[in-house]
Amino acid sequence: MKTYPLRLTPGQDLREALEAAVRAQGCQAAFVLSGVGSLVDARIRFAGADEPLCICGDSEILSLSGTVGVGATGDAGRGHSHLHMAVAAATGEVFGGHVAPGCRVRTTAEVLLALLPEWAFTREPDAATGHAELVVKAREA
Repeated sequence: MKTYPLRLTPGQDLREALEAAVRAQGCQAAFVLSGVGSLVDARIRFAGADEPLCICGDSEILSLSGTVGVGATGDAGRGHSHLHMAVAAATGEVFGGHVAPGCRVRTTAEVLLALLPEWAFTREPDAATGHAELVVKAREA
């Protein structure tokens, strides 16, 4: 395992930027160890919901955690990430759930990743849950 600190800049999509950072380090799997920062129009999907809720306006990332998985070269760069976060809206109200695409960095997002170069994460259908769930595999050489 190798740690990788990074700062995301205004306008970047949180999820896409984390997947791109892992890919740029030549890895296919990572964990988010820590994450703080600010977003504009955060998009969070609550447990059991089909669609994300937009927390419109400015918000602060209170915590960010999860797995970051990126496809192999032949996988068209498809992401296999599963990220959760808690954010505080400008009113102080706190929301938490799945990080959906479209969470844009407002001023900064400071994230510490644990890169796992020997491993690959994918998502495959699980009959028990009815969802695509994490599959951990040793990375092919």
